[in-house]
Amino acid sequence: MNLILVGPPGAGKGTQAAAIVAAIGVPHVSTGDIIREAIKRNTPLGREFKNYADAGLLVPDDLVNSLVTNRLACPDCDQGFLLDGYPRTLDQACALDFVLERRGRLVDHVLLIEVPDPVLIERITGRRTDPETGRIYHLRFDPPPESVAARLTQRADDTESVLARRLSEYHRSTDGMVPHYAQMNVLRRIDGVGSVDDVRRRTLDVVRAASAHSPVVAHAARAFS
Repeated sequence: MNLILVGPPGAGKGTQAAAIVAAIGVPHVSTGDIIREAIKRNTPLGREFKNYADAGLLVPDDLVNSLVTNRLACPDCDQGFLLDGYPRTLDQACALDFVLERRGRLVDHVLLIEVPDPVLIERITGRRTDPETGRIYHLRFDPPPESVAARLTQRADDTESVLARRLSEYHRSTDGMVPHYAQMNVLRRIDGVGSVDDVRRRTLDVVRAASAHSPVVAHAARAFS
C-alpha cells in the first residue's frame, strides 16, 4: 500500500508514522531523514543539498524529486511505503504521480492530519527543554518541577513568530496539493486534536478502513488497535 502522510508542524506526524509502519509493515520514507543521511555520507546529492542549505536557499523540486525517486526504487518499497515530508507542493505531487505511473503504481491513500493553528501554536510554543538531561516539558500539558524550571530553555524555532511563518508556508504549499488528492479520491482526513493515543486510534482506524481490500494489511492494523 502506497501512503502519504501530510500535516502541519506540531501535528505529531513522526509519532503517527511510527504507529502506521508498525501496523502495516511498510518502510517509513522521511525526506528529512534521507537528506540528513545524504549530507552525513557526503553523497553527490548530499553535497548539493548542503550547498543550498548553507546558502539559505530552497532546494529545487527536481533535486528533491530525484532523491525520492531513488529511494522508492529500493527493494524494500516494492510492497508499499509511507512518504513523510514529500510531496509538499502540487508540482511535487504531480512529479510523484508521473514516477509511480511509469512503474504501474499509484498513490493509494493520503492521510491528512488536521490541527487548527491556535492548537499548534499552543503545543509548540509551550515546549521547554532541560539542557542538563535533554528532557522535554510542556508548560501546560507536562509542567516541569520547580527544581528545574529556572534552567529550561526554548528552541529558537519554537517561538510564535517563527511558527507563524512555518504555518503560513505550510498552508501555501498544501492549498494546491490537497485538492489534487481530493479530486483523485485518495484524501483521508484525520482529526489531530487530542491525546497521542486518541490521534493514533483515529489514524489506524482510517488506515484499517482504507486497507479493507487487503486482508493482510487489515489484519496487521487490527493487531495495533
